[in-house]
Amino acid sequence: MITNFFIPELNNHDVQELWLQQDGVTCHTARATIDLLKDTFGDRLISRFGPVNWPPRSCDLTPLDYFLWGYVKSLVYVDKPQTLNHLEDNIRRVIADIRPQMLEKVIEN
Repeated sequence: MITNFFIPELNNHDVQELWLQQDGVTCHTARATIDLLKDTFGDRLISRFGPVNWPPRSCDLTPLDYFLWGYVKSLVYVDKPQTLNHLEDNIRRVIADIRPQMLEKVIEN
């Protein structure tokens, strides 16, 4: 998924200042995965075994793990997308509609 979708998608955007933070799931921190992400993000990778080492189950990931992904998923699937394009459109729309104020409230809580 990283090589076939994520990296090619990143190439369509200006990501010079983009950081990637990921959880500590074993498959996400395999040596090959970390090496690939280091090649892409350099020192802007926040991950277990990455340039910015981050522990698994960090409280800083909690808003992502326990709110954001569930929130996004609940809105993405509300109209039961039947095609990959429809699913991708829903994901893009839902992510684009997230406002910084909502995330600030989530972090405060």
